Amino acid sequence: MSQVKRVYTFGNKQAEGNGKMRELLGGKGANLAEMNLIGMPVPPGFTITTEVCTEYYKLGKDQVVELLKPEVEKAVKYVEEIMGVKFGNNEDPLLLSVRSGSRASMPGMMDTILNLGLNDEAVAGIAKKSGNERFAWDSYRRFVQMYGDVVLGMKPASKEEEDPFEVIIHTLKEEKGVHNDTDLTTEDLKDLVKRFKAAVKEVTGHDFPTSPWEQLWGAVCSVFDSWMNERAILYRQLNKIPEEWGTAVNVQAMVFGNMGETSATGVCFSRDSSTGENLFNGEYLVNAQGEDVVAGIRTPQEITIIGSQRWAERKGMSEAERKATFPSLEEVMPAAYKELFDIQKKMDTYFKDMQDMEFTIQDGKLWMLQTRAGKRTGAAMVKIAMDMLREGLITEEEAILRVEPNKLDELLHPVFDKAAIKSAKTISRGLPASPGAATGQIVFFADDAEAWANQGKETILVRIETSPEDLKGMNVANGILTARGGMTSHAAVVARGMGKCCVSGASNLKIDYKARTLEIDGKVYNEGDFISLNGTTGEVYEGKVATQKPELSGDFGEIMKLADKYAKMLVRTNADTPHDAKVAREFGAQGIGLCRTEHMFFEGDRIKSVREMILANDEAGRRKALAKLLPIQREDFEGLFEVMAGLAVTVRLLDPPLHEFVPHEEKQQREMAAELGITFEEVREKVHSLAEVNPMLGHRGCRLGNTYPEITEMQARAIIEAALNLKKKGVDAAKVEIMVPLVGNVKELEYQKDIIETTIAKVFEEYGDTVEYTIGTMIEVPRAAVTADEIAKVAQFFSFGTNDLTQMTLGFSRDDIGKFLPEYLKRGILKVDPFEVLDQDGVGQLVKGAVAKGRSTRENLKCGICGEHGGEPSSVEFCHFAGLNYVSCSPYRVPIARLAAAQAAIKESKMK
Repeated sequence: MSQVKRVYTFGNKQAEGNGKMRELLGGKGANLAEMNLIGMPVPPGFTITTEVCTEYYKLGKDQVVELLKPEVEKAVKYVEEIMGVKFGNNEDPLLLSVRSGSRASMPGMMDTILNLGLNDEAVAGIAKKSGNERFAWDSYRRFVQMYGDVVLGMKPASKEEEDPFEVIIHTLKEEKGVHNDTDLTTEDLKDLVKRFKAAVKEVTGHDFPTSPWEQLWGAVCSVFDSWMNERAILYRQLNKIPEEWGTAVNVQAMVFGNMGETSATGVCFSRDSSTGENLFNGEYLVNAQGEDVVAGIRTPQEITIIGSQRWAERKGMSEAERKATFPSLEEVMPAAYKELFDIQKKMDTYFKDMQDMEFTIQDGKLWMLQTRAGKRTGAAMVKIAMDMLREGLITEEEAILRVEPNKLDELLHPVFDKAAIKSAKTISRGLPASPGAATGQIVFFADDAEAWANQGKETILVRIETSPEDLKGMNVANGILTARGGMTSHAAVVARGMGKCCVSGASNLKIDYKARTLEIDGKVYNEGDFISLNGTTGEVYEGKVATQKPELSGDFGEIMKLADKYAKMLVRTNADTPHDAKVAREFGAQGIGLCRTEHMFFEGDRIKSVREMILANDEAGRRKALAKLLPIQREDFEGLFEVMAGLAVTVRLLDPPLHEFVPHEEKQQREMAAELGITFEEVREKVHSLAEVNPMLGHRGCRLGNTYPEITEMQARAIIEAALNLKKKGVDAAKVEIMVPLVGNVKELEYQKDIIETTIAKVFEEYGDTVEYTIGTMIEVPRAAVTADEIAKVAQFFSFGTNDLTQMTLGFSRDDIGKFLPEYLKRGILKVDPFEVLDQDGVGQLVKGAVAKGRSTRENLKCGICGEHGGEPSSVEFCHFAGLNYVSCSPYRVPIARLAAAQAAIKESKMK
């Protein structure tokens, strides 16, 4: 075990690792190594691998520290040699930063420590060497505060309370009569350190650690601990990041952006992460450390002149005012800006992707602290991919693979109605941190947003600034509004990654957490009041503002054309109405893979005829009621077939148990009795007789059609008559596919097929004309998958109903899984919800086996999937490799499935 290499060094344009080692070094560590290898000015350091994180949770803290000690001590000496200073030396100490780094970017979810190595003696040495005593004590204050919070657990006692260190700072400011941190004197900072340490002693019972090595091991272990903190776990669940990946730990020599007016720190992007515009942008703060920019505690300034001018324009500021109060880095430090601009251009081209970079300027010298592929909105993602394709940086295949299918969902959401927005009352303006339109009720705390969402309420999370602890609230809110922070603050970066509308840095907001009020220019808004956000312009509106459908063209249309060019699998939609079918066709659906005929029964007064059929005492009574339903169903199919002209439409015969169509409350049963002209007792008795212990495994699907064949006859007649009617009108109709549900025994299908074919033959004779049709089945019973070779002798196509197939294979009820799923995910028994992501090792093997068996007896057997998994990217990829002809999903998932199908085909071609 001790022979394993656990630590990789980098610095002075050399590195033991490289950019391809993301799995071992994490994204940050791999990129730091690569940046060194291409000559970037990077502070030296070392990376502790992700494998050590796994060891940490397996072996425990003490054993892992012992394993790491020799390599870490050697790596620290390596950094000392490059920097020319010693770690733990009081006269001229090496100070370190300790950061996390998973292979997938998780901004703000894990912990960071800066200025590590300071104590009462070392701070004096730093002050003497730098000649800047205030800088030394500011750095010390920051270190004690950050270490106390992250490593020693100095957290607020409740959500309404402030950080204990911030309370101390606020108290001191009141005593001194100052408002800003920059107004605090060196003596004030010394006093803060003293008060901070006293608070640590009071809360923890221990003195603040003074040994640099004790501090380092505490920080390293704290980063590993943070891999399993609540916000990191939630972020991984939201972004499908496996727990077993672990995090690396990156230790670097500190460089200082808080050494005075010739020093600064910032975050920048090689392209616009909101819109995708090929425009260098970012934010910086003079005399600050990185935490000041990303935490949103101070509103940062724009890096470029054009960015600063755009900001000033939104604020209604003149050019003279802008230059005086909000100058860009380009104007304040032109030499450092020029070097930064050249570096970002090189990084964008070298990595062939939009880069999110952090930098520090120390006494005029530029240092690059990290780079990574930047979080971006769905619109920016598509534009950047297409722009880089046009620029010749990437190929068509790379452009397709560059786009995350699920993020296309952001482009399909409504935007503000153009007419409504003209009359909307603007009450505030901030930075357009993440585009989109959002309307909801004001809520101030993350757990309240979550609780309100569970009640079906739509919310806007309003915060002074967000922190990683707010993730669960940000996830469920329609939008996020903050009083502080810039385009690179935590709220902005995480919102863009989520595709959430966000307005940050709206400086006229006065938020009172205890009173739960928001005051804007003298007007008070209470928790629960409605506001609306325009994440594209940064405007905040009073009340609700109407929305409209987005326009899907331009780069979105181009990427979809490319997807269709490379995809081998078709993408159909699940649609039951002409409206849904029309929407799906606009999104590029290539047919309907599932039309659930029972959904048609619930519209308008037709439910009365359905109930009349159910309550009938004999076949004659049922046929009388079905005769009323026939023209209604036929008309429904005509509308559907016309919209899907030329494309295949799979119509599933009646599937649910009959009890779903009858009322179960006495009031509704009495109303039903009055409507049908029968007694309440008759209705109650019939409803009682329909009750089943396990209705999802009871009298439904083909079992219903085989016991009441007149239902199948009516539906078959309605389907074929609809197609023939359109043909008679000269209308190009859809290609009809009739699907029999819940078959588990080939004889069930044989019986249903005979009813269907006999009925259709009669219709053809009556009309004196024919149309083409096929008959197939839905594979949703495990036995059907196992005996697929027999069933394929009768069925002309298979459609895998993976919702029920998952339910029956795993023995999980879709309705009840919520009672234990959270615990199963937490314990790692399940990695994902199997009703959301296809269980490839279980259900997936039944699908693959059924396809192979089915085609062994019917070579040209058409196979598709129509469960909810048909729109989930990893499940779509599985379907491609399983040899399916198509996937079918809800209309708004069609673009996602189209892209996922193309990516699967490209991945397959790369394997060959």
